[in-house]
Amino acid sequence: MKPTAFEYFAPRTVEEVVAALAGGDTRVLAGGQSLVLEMNYRTVRPARLVDINRVAEFTGLDAGDGVLRVRPLVRHRAFERDISAGPLGRLLSSVVHNIAHPPIRARGTMLGSLAYAHPAAEWPAVATALDAQLDLTGPDGTRTVAAEAFFAGPFDTVRRPEELLSEARLPLLPDRAGVGFVEHRRTHASFAQLAAIAALTVRDGVIDWVRLGLVNAAERPVRAHAAERALLGQPADAGTLTGAARVAGEQDADPREQPHASAGYQRHAVGVLVRRALEAAVRDAGAVGDGR
Repeated sequence: MKPTAFEYFAPRTVEEVVAALAGGDTRVLAGGQSLVLEMNYRTVRPARLVDINRVAEFTGLDAGDGVLRVRPLVRHRAFERDISAGPLGRLLSSVVHNIAHPPIRARGTMLGSLAYAHPAAEWPAVATALDAQLDLTGPDGTRTVAAEAFFAGPFDTVRRPEELLSEARLPLLPDRAGVGFVEHRRTHASFAQLAAIAALTVRDGVIDWVRLGLVNAAERPVRAHAAERALLGQPADAGTLTGAARVAGEQDADPREQPHASAGYQRHAVGVLVRRALEAAVRDAGAVGDGR
């Protein structure tokens, strides 16, 4: 199938983008890796398509003042190479290789993934786990929303139709942080069935800072607060990691029954993946401590 008829706008400034979004049923085109497919299937039928690829202010990726700033036209592939962001850069690089295939990573964008809010997408869970701050720009100016409050459910966010997700700010991780990411999918080409994100620091053998995120373990991205509490102040040993992983599966995850995976299976799998991600993060933290 092909899309229904629509108006096409290609603004060159932020002001023109905001003006174009203000009227009627609109969609923003940045990478289009999800949007164009849905338009072809006619599951979405926008009256107006606003192509932001000519807006110079929307390019760029830079680290400073304790955050990594990501703008709307930063493609997935930007994170495949060294972005000089320390442990955060290592985490993003380990995550991005699990996103689709190289041609899609060459066009798709991080902010597009956040706005699309697919429950099995990796970037929303990364943003939620790290407490990223998201800027939404519209006719009334720019407002900032914490990532954990941004996602309302599957394919649903608090972004208003006339607003654009104009920037994401990911906090830089402590220099001595270790990171880990583990994903399970049914086939190489599938979306993540489940995945776990871990970042932590260890001092004198004790975990003194931690962030945990879950992909596709609920209807929206999950920061595993209960498991984080089970880790803080505890020794970075197998017993602690296994216990916290069990907490993540039992208390933080909220899976729905699926044809190929019961809720019970998913809770168990969450525990396995979180334990593996934590083990990877502890190893990574040790390597950092050894002067990597």
